[in-house]
Amino acid sequence: MTKKPLRLAPQPISFGTDGWRGILGVDFTLEKLLPVAIASSQELNYRKPSDLRSREIIIGYDRRFLADAMAEAVASAVRGCGLEPLLTDSPVTTPACSWAVKNHQALGALVITASHNPPEWLGLKIKSSLGGSVDSDFTKAVEQRLEAGGITIPVDGRTNRFECRKEHLNGLKSKFDIPEIIRGLKNVGLNVIIDPMYGSAAGCISELFCDAPSGLIREINSHCDPLFGGNPPEPLAKYISNLINIVKVSCDSGRPSLGLVFDGDGDRIAAVDENGNYCSTQYLMPLLIDHLIGIRNRPGSIVKTVSGCDQMRLVAENYRREIIELPVGFKYIAHEMITQEILIGGEESGGIGFGSHIPERDALYTSLVLLEAISQGKQLLFQRLDDLQLRFGKIFFDRIDLVFNTINEKDRLESFLSENIPDLVNGKRVKQIIKIDGIKFILDKNYWLMFRFSGTEPLLRVYSQAPSNEDLQSTLNWATKLVKSL
Repeated sequence: MTKKPLRLAPQPISFGTDGWRGILGVDFTLEKLLPVAIASSQELNYRKPSDLRSREIIIGYDRRFLADAMAEAVASAVRGCGLEPLLTDSPVTTPACSWAVKNHQALGALVITASHNPPEWLGLKIKSSLGGSVDSDFTKAVEQRLEAGGITIPVDGRTNRFECRKEHLNGLKSKFDIPEIIRGLKNVGLNVIIDPMYGSAAGCISELFCDAPSGLIREINSHCDPLFGGNPPEPLAKYISNLINIVKVSCDSGRPSLGLVFDGDGDRIAAVDENGNYCSTQYLMPLLIDHLIGIRNRPGSIVKTVSGCDQMRLVAENYRREIIELPVGFKYIAHEMITQEILIGGEESGGIGFGSHIPERDALYTSLVLLEAISQGKQLLFQRLDDLQLRFGKIFFDRIDLVFNTINEKDRLESFLSENIPDLVNGKRVKQIIKIDGIKFILDKNYWLMFRFSGTEPLLRVYSQAPSNEDLQSTLNWATKLVKSL
């Protein structure tokens, strides 16, 4: 690392809902990263709580190409700010870094990761002294520091390393009775197949369940592959066909298996039930709420994003629990976790957090709660989900993404829809309009359509929930035709 003064010249940096990401070598370069790391470190130190004496900043990285080298460079930038970098000794999940912030009472964390983005991407996530993602006010302050300029000299030196992964796993072990979960899974007759999608959560569940009988826990796609098998490490059905096929073969052989899949940095999760059906957090969240309240009697309110399915609300209301609905983005959920007692909070894209843990998504923690629910409920996942459908009504959910040629084209449609609200959607009268994030049309009980425009891409996300698959598909088709006709 050169000791040449590094000028904080203006950089075209734009933070998204959780950090800054871009194509490695094009948008995300060392030249751009170092000023961002410096500005972020300075802001973490500036905003530290008055009773926090630490000068440490946790630095973590995932399994992506050059992530470890970028993390080493960030350590030099942190030292240049007069602060103390504490670097993980191996690739780790992002939640492990959030756990480390709390465990070490650090100023925060800088994590080199592009999460679920395609293999050619890399990025930076910033965690506050509370362990959660920083808010938009923080990232705006970082951008202002970059615009203001300044000179900082990176400082070479020996960086202290620590066993971040081990600390996180030990923390998880302390919160669950894993031997009891193992006994319950054996009694149900269920094996578990883990797909970490070549990401930094690889091997974690196997290590947590190291005392399980042979074959109870099995992992696929665990080796390090910076190309992630040719797909983005995102827990969507279209990217996990191998896991789905393995689960189906296992079912046909008479030994049911449950599939669990994590994204590239281990903060998002999805499941594949014993019949090979993909289960997003839209279906997992209601089950987790039912377990945590109905079986564990845990206190706290429930938080969901506006794009989350209504079954979460129905289950929460059944137990007379408050349900809070927020814009899309886990940072909004994290804020509620910091300011009040929250049982569970989740978003449609796969992130779930728990008030008893950290104010951040954690796929490993979520998987343990899910396995505990199956173990203690003495039913397979598909049976638990069917039971919820019987109790609260059938719900079908899906999302489609529509891409525009330019940002201007997207902006024109967004303005038009905001000013021309339809009275009918797919032949159904609109009963209510919600504008917490995008435009959501309430058509009936358990039936709605939502348009949400990306703030940084020429993209429209169209969500719908309906009481039947036929209604769901026809509503999404109606929305697609409307968009194309405008």
